[in-house]
Amino acid sequence: MKIFLLILLLIPQFGISQNNVEIQNFAKEFFNWRVITQPVTGDDIPRVERPDKWIPDYSPVALAEYREKYIEFSSKLINLPRIGWSKSDSVDYLLLHSAVERVNWELNILKLPNRNPDFYVHQTLGAVYELLLIYSPITRKRAANIILRLNSFNKTIQYAKTNLNEPVNSFADIALGSLKDIKPRLYKMRDALNELFPVDLNAQLNSAVEHAVMALEDYREWLEVKKPYMQTSFNVGREGYEYFLKNIALIPYTPEELLIMGKQEWDRSVAFDIYEKGRNKNLPELQIFSHAEEQMDTERMDEEAIRYFIQEKDLLTIPDWVQHYRFVKIPPYLIPVSMGVRDDLTSETRLDEDGVRYITEPSLNMGFFSLATAKDTRPLILHEGVPGHYLQLVLSWVNPDRIRRRFFDSGANEGIAFYVEELLLQYGLFDDSPKTREIIYSFMRLRALRVDVDINLAIGNYSIEQAGKYLASTVPMDLPSGLQEAGFFAYNPGQAISYQIGKLQILNLIAEAKILLGEDFDLKEFHDYMLLNGNVPIALLRWEYLNLKDQIEKLWPE
Repeated sequence: MKIFLLILLLIPQFGISQNNVEIQNFAKEFFNWRVITQPVTGDDIPRVERPDKWIPDYSPVALAEYREKYIEFSSKLINLPRIGWSKSDSVDYLLLHSAVERVNWELNILKLPNRNPDFYVHQTLGAVYELLLIYSPITRKRAANIILRLNSFNKTIQYAKTNLNEPVNSFADIALGSLKDIKPRLYKMRDALNELFPVDLNAQLNSAVEHAVMALEDYREWLEVKKPYMQTSFNVGREGYEYFLKNIALIPYTPEELLIMGKQEWDRSVAFDIYEKGRNKNLPELQIFSHAEEQMDTERMDEEAIRYFIQEKDLLTIPDWVQHYRFVKIPPYLIPVSMGVRDDLTSETRLDEDGVRYITEPSLNMGFFSLATAKDTRPLILHEGVPGHYLQLVLSWVNPDRIRRRFFDSGANEGIAFYVEELLLQYGLFDDSPKTREIIYSFMRLRALRVDVDINLAIGNYSIEQAGKYLASTVPMDLPSGLQEAGFFAYNPGQAISYQIGKLQILNLIAEAKILLGEDFDLKEFHDYMLLNGNVPIALLRWEYLNLKDQIEKLWPE
C-alpha cells in the first residue's frame, strides 16, 4: 500500500476536509459498526469487506439493537460541535447523515427484515456469493469463512420466520424464484469448490452444504404455505420516497420534477435512437462473439484502447498504479448460485488486483445487457470498468478523506458511469462502429425509462408485472430482463433513478461551472475531482466545487 500512499501526493486536492477530528472519529465508529450490520446486496457498488468469521445476525434481539443504535448514532451526529467547520467538513457531515439515515430507511421505512422475504435469500445465499465473487485464488481462510456462512443459513432462516410479520406477496415470488432448484444448484457449487478447497476441509464443506440445502428448502416450503396470506401492497409511498430523496440520496427535486426530467431525457434518447438507426439502416448488424475466449481477448484490447483514447483526448487522469478491468470466464462454482451483478471490483485493501467481470458463453438468448456485451465489449467496459465503476471506486478508495471512501447512494456512482458512456460517444470512441452507437442509445432509453418506473413503483401506480412489461415493450428489451429489473427496483426504491438523475446533475454542474468559471474551467480537472469524490452525491460536489448553496438549503437536516 505504500506506493498508493505516495501516489496520493499526485492527486489533485479539491476542497478535501482537513480531517476534522470529531467528524472523522464519528465516521470511524459508525462504519466499523456498519461493516458488520450492513445487509448483503446483489448490487456491486455497496459491497463491503467483512471481518474474518463474520456472519449476518438478524435475530429479533439484534434487530432491536440495530434500531437503538440508529437512534444513538443519529443523536450523536446531530450534537457534534460545529465550531470552525470548513465547507468540506459540512459536506462530510451531510454524507454521514445520509449514511445514518440509510439505516433508518432499511429498518424502519422499507422494513426489509419484516416485509421482504427475498432479503433473507441475500443474507444467506448472497452472503456466500460475496466470498465466491472474489477473483483471487481461494485461500484456506476464505474457504473456512464460506463454510461458516453456509452453516449460518439455518439460524438466519429461523429468524426470518419470526421477523417476517408484514411479508409482501410479490417479494415472496422473487424469493421463490431465487430458491428454484436450490438443492442441485448448491450441490454443483459444492462439487466445484471441493476441487479448490484444502482437502481436509472437504468434509466440513459437504456437511455445511447439506445443512444449507435443508435450511433453504425449509424456507421455500414455508414461503409457499404463507404466500397466499401475505399482503399485496409493497410501495413505500410518496412520503417515504421524499424522505429518501432528501435525507439519503441528497437529490434536491420533487418526484414530479424527476418525472419531467426523465421524460425529457426519454424524448431525447428516442429521437437520437431514431436518427442513429436511420443513418445505419443499410449497415449489417453486429454479430456476437463466437466464444468466450474471443470475447475476453477482445475486451482486453478494448480496455487498453479506451485508456489510450481517454489519455489522448486529455479527458481525465488514470494513475499508473490503477490495475485493469478484465472479462474472465465464470467459474463452475459461481454459475449455480449467481445472484446480482457478477463483478468483482476489488476493494480498499485489494488495489493491486484487477477488477473482473464474469462472463458466460455468448448466445443470442442472453438478456439485454449480456447480449449487447456479446456484440461489443466497450459499452460495458465504460460503465462497469474504465472510466466507470472500477476506476471511480479505486480512485475513491484512496481519497485522503476516509469518509469519502464509502458508499452513500447510487446517484453519484451510477450517474458517473452513465455519464461517461455518452461522454465517450460524443468524443468519437464509437465512430468505427455505428451499430454500437445504437447500443448506447438503447441504454439511454432504458435509463430514462427507469425514472418513470422507479417513481411509479414507489408511490403505488405500477405493479411489478406492469412495470416489467412496460420496460420490455418500451425500451424494448426481453421480458425476463424487464421483470427482473422491475422486481429489484420495487424493493430498492430510489436506485433506478440514480443513473439518469445522477447524469443530469453532472451535466448541470458542468454547465454551471463553465458559465461561472469561463476560460478557467478545465474539464479534465473537473473529471479528476469528480472521480476522486465519486461516492459523494452531486449536489454536495456542486456546493464544494462552485460554492452554490441553493440546493444544500433544501437538503440540510432540520
